[in-house]
Amino acid sequence: MSTDRAALMATVLTLLRAIAPEVEPGTLAPERPLRQQVDLDSMDWLNFLLSLHERFGVSIPESDYAGLVCLNDVVNYLQARLK
Repeated sequence: MSTDRAALMATVLTLLRAIAPEVEPGTLAPERPLRQQVDLDSMDWLNFLLSLHERFGVSIPESDYAGLVCLNDVVNYLQARLK
């Protein structure tokens, strides 16, 4: 699995669009809270995190959820665990 940041970001955005098809990736600010930008409810957010686990094979314990706020957080988290 590539840990290239651009490739990870593209895959994360693809997974996000599977949960929220109305999302326009070009309008998202990677440093702003993602759930506010996309208006995901808690079930959508959980489904998004589960899709990350399935796609990347990275376990995301519930204790880490609070640290995954913006796109940058998600990509950094994945990058650190895919090395």
